[in-house]
Amino acid sequence: MAVARSGLAEHYKAVREGAERVENLAELVNAAAAFTEEERQTESGAAVDPLTAFLTHAALEAGEHQAGEGQDALQLMTVHSAKGLEFNAVFLSGLEEGLFPHEQSLVERDGLEEERRLAYVAITRARKRLYVSFAQTRMLHGQTRYSLPSRFLDEIPEGLKKWLTPRFAGQRRAAVTAASAWSAPRNKQPLFGAPRNNSGFRIGQNVLHPRFGAGVIVDAEGQGEDARVQVNFGRQGVKWLAVSVAKLQAA
Repeated sequence: MAVARSGLAEHYKAVREGAERVENLAELVNAAAAFTEEERQTESGAAVDPLTAFLTHAALEAGEHQAGEGQDALQLMTVHSAKGLEFNAVFLSGLEEGLFPHEQSLVERDGLEEERRLAYVAITRARKRLYVSFAQTRMLHGQTRYSLPSRFLDEIPEGLKKWLTPRFAGQRRAAVTAASAWSAPRNKQPLFGAPRNNSGFRIGQNVLHPRFGAGVIVDAEGQGEDARVQVNFGRQGVKWLAVSVAKLQAA
């Protein structure tokens, strides 16, 4: 990988406040990987240098073509830059544990409270309607992540929310407290070649456990009676469970 061979990642890891630069490098790798996959799906047959095509695509997406004053447009901005502004409709995306609140905030003093204040700022930018969304799985920093909804969703009064998609009925979704909970799944045996209970569990699926509550499957191994899954239960931690005895239910 060019980033690793260049030494940039190691350089920024040693620099004060360099964590954000490392994340930016990871997002560059992620963007390049996504662009390559997109090119495979939409290739027109013309001979185009991949690097030139990617840089051209990046230039088009750099935000240079902004709508003029008075024109209808969708304003894309960070929560910080939205302070002091208001809009009739606001779309707040990425409300997932480990993303918002950011996983780093869980180990920083007052980090979680600062994230909560930012969430309040984002929510109160809406005059009339607020749309909040989260993804069950996403590419983040070059890895596939299987996510739980943000705790901030639970802190919004139920009477103010209208769910447009199914949710965990009556279950509390909580935070992940260990960085290991966000590691990418390992490549192992096919998931449940012949599951005993025919439940069809899969990596990334939301499940319910009678003791640990709501979780998401992040890894799996074995088949038949030996099949087991690794489930991220948020504040309850990440646990390996034998499918034949765990009494897991699809959420």
